[in-house]
Amino acid sequence: MTHGDSGGALPLSGTFRDQPAATKATPTPTGPSPEELAAQERAKRVTALNAALKKYAATVPEFSVAVLDRKTGQKYSYRGTEKYETASVVKVQVLACLLLTAQDNQRDLTSNELALAKRMIRLSDNDATTSLFAKLGKASAITRCNKRLGLTQTTVNSAWGLTRTTVDDQVKLLSELVDTKGPLDQDSRDLAHELMSTVDEEQDWGVPAAARTGEKFTVKNGWLPRSTENNRWIINTVGRITGDDTDVSIAVLSHGHASMSGGIAVVEKAAKLTRQYLKY
Repeated sequence: MTHGDSGGALPLSGTFRDQPAATKATPTPTGPSPEELAAQERAKRVTALNAALKKYAATVPEFSVAVLDRKTGQKYSYRGTEKYETASVVKVQVLACLLLTAQDNQRDLTSNELALAKRMIRLSDNDATTSLFAKLGKASAITRCNKRLGLTQTTVNSAWGLTRTTVDDQVKLLSELVDTKGPLDQDSRDLAHELMSTVDEEQDWGVPAAARTGEKFTVKNGWLPRSTENNRWIINTVGRITGDDTDVSIAVLSHGHASMSGGIAVVEKAAKLTRQYLKY
């Protein structure tokens, strides 16, 4: 009986010795992490958007578009470093420089400066812009301010509307207007938002076309029939869309349009395509 028991124990111990090897051979399968899945989904959306914009670009005059999502920190750009003349979107740079300069001197804007800034942004008034541009110190002063704001691809022209910039720089500028850790203080950020969210109704085209019901937007547009391009139109739009789940800055720059309305249709379509594919 005892002999039979000990004989039966041998195969048991052999089985036991094999067990760890069997466990190692069949590890628990693990899939991609949520972060990896999100990155894969983002990559798919970017690929699809690139294709859609390329297809559209083949049918219309030249444009570039960039989107910076403040909720995720992700930036998308299509032809992001291509340079365009700003027309009136440069007025956002002038406003930012005006606010920085007042901050440096530890003062509020004067009543005259504020009146000029309101006309410049809300009505896109050129005389008001020229006055502020000169008061600040013209191209060299705006260039210094741009450096503080992190704009590396913008060349300020003494004829301010012919300043050259990229969509990448424009979404950077828009982000600095709301960045709590940026060079603009709370009062400056609030004033920039107030002015860009109350533009004249005739000028709320462009970026706002991508906003949904109930969302808010800021915007500054630029439009100019360019004498050096057979009076074909520069059409630009920069701004921000905010809602419950959305906080994006968008810039679309373009030129070569036969008409202002045609150019507006192009920049609005480009902005809408980014939303359709990136799903912000």
